[in-house]
Amino acid sequence: MDGSVKVKEMPAASDGRMPRRSLRNIALLAMCQALTQSSNTLMFASSALAVLTIVSPDMRMWANLPITMQHLGVMLSVFPASLLMMRRGRKVGFRSGSLMGMIGASLAAIGLGVGSFLVMCVGGLFLGYGIANMQLYRFAAVELAPGNFRAQAISYVTAGGVLAGIIGPTLARLTPDLWQPLFQASFCAVIVIHILVFIVLGFIEFPQVRVEDTTGPQRPLFEIVTQPAYMVACAGAMIAFGVMSFVMAASPLAIVQCGLKATEAPVTIFVHVMGMFLPSFYTGQLISRFGIFNIMIAGIVLLVAGVVVALLGVSEWHFRGALSLNGVGWNFLFVGATTLLTTTYRPAERGKAQAFNDFMVFGVTTVASLMAGVVLELEGWAALNYVALALVLVALLVIGVFRLRNPSRA
Repeated sequence: MDGSVKVKEMPAASDGRMPRRSLRNIALLAMCQALTQSSNTLMFASSALAVLTIVSPDMRMWANLPITMQHLGVMLSVFPASLLMMRRGRKVGFRSGSLMGMIGASLAAIGLGVGSFLVMCVGGLFLGYGIANMQLYRFAAVELAPGNFRAQAISYVTAGGVLAGIIGPTLARLTPDLWQPLFQASFCAVIVIHILVFIVLGFIEFPQVRVEDTTGPQRPLFEIVTQPAYMVACAGAMIAFGVMSFVMAASPLAIVQCGLKATEAPVTIFVHVMGMFLPSFYTGQLISRFGIFNIMIAGIVLLVAGVVVALLGVSEWHFRGALSLNGVGWNFLFVGATTLLTTTYRPAERGKAQAFNDFMVFGVTTVASLMAGVVLELEGWAALNYVALALVLVALLVIGVFRLRNPSRA
């Protein structure tokens, strides 16, 4: 026994397909994922460049600090967000996240307007709460579909990022110079996006909070998180998100540093986000066919390939190729890790189990996004990619050891 448990499964349709009601709810949740992720992509593509317009040259290495504060906000918010949903339901929790997103984007726009780096950073902290809720969409997807469609539900909701890969970079290209100061219109677009998410959430039929979901049998958090399968899932998600954030946060600055035009940044972010989310239409089926761990290892191989391409040159196509491979590698490793994680807790444990996972994931991501600008400024793009490679090899070691000790696991 490895201590894993199964969540309560919803019945499948009589023809073996996902019920229409589940598909409708998952489609709407995927739309929320698309919109919220597009706002996150827009912030990634614009925030550091916006900071450069208001800070002195000796502060350039801290240009990613508002994004780092956003990750810190996620890390600090995952437990309150999860507990709120456990008590009040997913809809209340997710809508509170949209409200906080509106506040955070408003502060970012105001901070830029008055030239206050501090206010922009505080805005990032509030935006973190909204992003923390977005990270829980994938777990909510499990509750909207029959249990045998768990991987597909996670995959379909994650696939909402495909639209984000179109909407976010498009807005990043069109909005920066709509009015002065530069990039303020981009932050205002984020406010509008969170308003739309708030509206769409009202149409999703989330399961009602059940007594057994809050008062059922629960193990201590330490017992849950020290299960080998949980530790592997959490480590995989931490490294997937950490490496992705490390490289993605640095790429807009690296593009300019390497002599390319700033307009290349949204294009590179576009291909990166496409790599992150386009495979999600198939990742669930691939997991069902080849197994969770084979897909996670495939993700590691792709992340390594992305580093290799980045080290081969600094042309626009090297950036695009490296970031697209990084995105696909993230998808395989992260969706696989999330699917594995959902097998390690009981219904009443899901709040704290999911929250601890995301707390750890975004603790790493916070450090990664902060250090991205520092490492890039002090050591350069190549050194940054060598650090990413070392982290990916740690993930390979963790998964490899687990497979050797548990050969019967899928």
